Amino acid sequence: MSYFGKMRGAGKSPPRVHFSEILWSWIGGFLGISAVAFLNYELLKGSDVLLMIAPFGASAVLIYGATKSPLAQPRNVLGGHVLSGFIGVVGYKLFCGHLWLACSLTVATAIALMHLTRTLHPPAGATALMAVIGDRDIHALGFLYPITPVALGAVMLLLVGLLFNNIPKNRRYPEFWL
Repeated sequence: MSYFGKMRGAGKSPPRVHFSEILWSWIGGFLGISAVAFLNYELLKGSDVLLMIAPFGASAVLIYGATKSPLAQPRNVLGGHVLSGFIGVVGYKLFCGHLWLACSLTVATAIALMHLTRTLHPPAGATALMAVIGDRDIHALGFLYPITPVALGAVMLLLVGLLFNNIPKNRRYPEFWL
């Protein structure tokens, strides 16, 4: 097959999911993000603790909308985010004078190390990137960033996923732990 021929794709789009799956995914996403956001904006209001970061929106899609995906499993969610958070901080500290380089090196390195550690979680690429392009509050966290908001927020999403995704008889989460 030619180079451009590969770009046509190899198959059909997956079938539409049943309405009940859409509803369970919506409720799960709402509850998971609500837990993290409520803690961030209400219980921790006035503190210096940050808990809500944008990559958690993408993690919620996987945890509540693609429960069977290997990319949505606890090892991948927590391991991918924490590893990528650490890589992002290191990349920013080493290359903050060249943000274009810090951005590209942290994301690429996060991808490679997630592959090596079997913790590939696509939203974690954004976690690494956020450590570089984030505001002063993110940069001020330094090596706390992989712990809070990253690890703590990911654990909260996973806890809600564990409790919620196992309510219906036709859903199960996780598919594997390690």
